[in-house]
Amino acid sequence: MLRIIGGTARGVPIKAPDTKNTRPTLDRIKESVFNILMPYIADTVVLDLFAGSGSLGIEALSRGAKSAVFVDKSKKCRDLILDNLDKTKFTKQATVLAMDAAKAINYLYRRQEKFDIIFLDPPYKMNFIVRTIQNIDDFDIMSEESILACEHHMDETPPEKVGKLVRTRVKHYGETLFSFYVKETRS
Repeated sequence: MLRIIGGTARGVPIKAPDTKNTRPTLDRIKESVFNILMPYIADTVVLDLFAGSGSLGIEALSRGAKSAVFVDKSKKCRDLILDNLDKTKFTKQATVLAMDAAKAINYLYRRQEKFDIIFLDPPYKMNFIVRTIQNIDDFDIMSEESILACEHHMDETPPEKVGKLVRTRVKHYGETLFSFYVKETRS
């Protein structure tokens, strides 16, 4: 059973998609990732790509994020995210898009939206990581001080640098890794 592990919705159970392509982030991994991100979450605008249940974005809202956009191309996941947002009482702070991640990034760019924290959790071993990070950089949807947190399998190695985005940290959790990217700053 999935649940929100911190903040105002702590302990609220949420539903996970019943599909073979969706793998919810384990509580212990989520707790560790949010311990890293906690100093940066308050009043942020969050993007949850390949959202599945919406667990990562909802966790951020529970811990003080101002708003979140959830993207998953599955209409079943969209409905599940809407249900989970209703259950956690974050519906008014959220937008849910049932579309492909690349199309969503382009759409958000055209709307001139910028994000402070982006969660990228694509299906493992399907070559979405590099292409999606490249799209995020190309369309410049990250604010200046933003963080991209990318969950991936240990057999997938995202590059150290993609455009202006630089990997600053990697955390290992068994076969699951989180790579953290920030915008490169030039002095």
